[in-house]
Amino acid sequence: HFTQDDIWETVTNFAALSVEEAREKYDLGKDSKDWKVELAQQDLKKDEISKSKISSILYRPFDLRFTYYTGNSGGFHCRARGEVMNNMVAGENLGLVATRQVTSLNFCHINVSDSLIELKVGSHDRNSQLFPLYLYPKDNPTLFDRPPTNALGGRSHNLAPEFIAELSTRLKITFIADGKGDRETTFGPEDIFNYMYAVFHSPTYRDRYAEFLKTDFPRLPLTSNIDLFWELGAKGDRLVNLHLMKATAAEIASYPETGDNKIDKVRYTPPKDDTPGKVWINKNQYFEGIPPQVWNFYIGGYQVCQKWLKDRKGRKLDYDAIACYQNIVVALAETIVLMEEIDDIIKKNDGFPLK
Repeated sequence: HFTQDDIWETVTNFAALSVEEAREKYDLGKDSKDWKVELAQQDLKKDEISKSKISSILYRPFDLRFTYYTGNSGGFHCRARGEVMNNMVAGENLGLVATRQVTSLNFCHINVSDSLIELKVGSHDRNSQLFPLYLYPKDNPTLFDRPPTNALGGRSHNLAPEFIAELSTRLKITFIADGKGDRETTFGPEDIFNYMYAVFHSPTYRDRYAEFLKTDFPRLPLTSNIDLFWELGAKGDRLVNLHLMKATAAEIASYPETGDNKIDKVRYTPPKDDTPGKVWINKNQYFEGIPPQVWNFYIGGYQVCQKWLKDRKGRKLDYDAIACYQNIVVALAETIVLMEEIDDIIKKNDGFPLK
């Protein structure tokens, strides 16, 4: 759902209706082996229906929406994947979005989320996997679960001890269990995440390992060059913040024409002479100043600038939606620059395999 009010209205109405009334009102069709209307309603009613269970969910790249999350599979959500997703609603977190197989010619199937994700967010034709950086304590832990730590919310990092030991030995600095290091003597989980995010956005990495990336998750090459680690980490940090829409930059796309703001037919007219590139949402209104490389930029097999608008066909863009789209354009434009800068840094340090 696009707004918290929309999902709240759906949940309260859905729970109040009879099974068959709900099926008809929401055009749910026949029950399946994995999802049944009655069980979905029971899941909502198991505990008091509460707005505290409304969570943001990354539906498609840069397309943040809202859902009602109980954490139970076979309930309101068919596959809630609570074992993983609970870590995204328990407190602050970062998650790497990836997919095991890629069918498109070019690898662009890496993303980041700080919220729940929808199954197809990372790939248009394959299921996505989310790898949380932090694991939060469970409400009912077993002997095999990690005990709470002194970190935020009792969380612990989700990195293998062998991996940490290897990287720490290479970099000759000490690993700390939460957050970021001081860049002099320590490094932390978020420094590793940022380094990884940068490497996976290197065009040379994507080309060099293209065949492998078609059949398995990306593998992270490690470096023993601490300056390279921090240089790439800084670029990755910026990318993460851009992709989470937490960073700002100078606006490059304007929205000059007044009208009803209703999305009808989305199309792109490339720049010509002194006329900048335009993304039209209807016959009269458009976003102006969209470079072709931004319009044609893909994440997870989705053409981001086109997909975001097409998924809103028939809706009217309000002020926040217009500003959001302008921010997406800026984020993609800077992403393209950062990817080139990441490659330059790697080439300056003798390229792949990293030393």
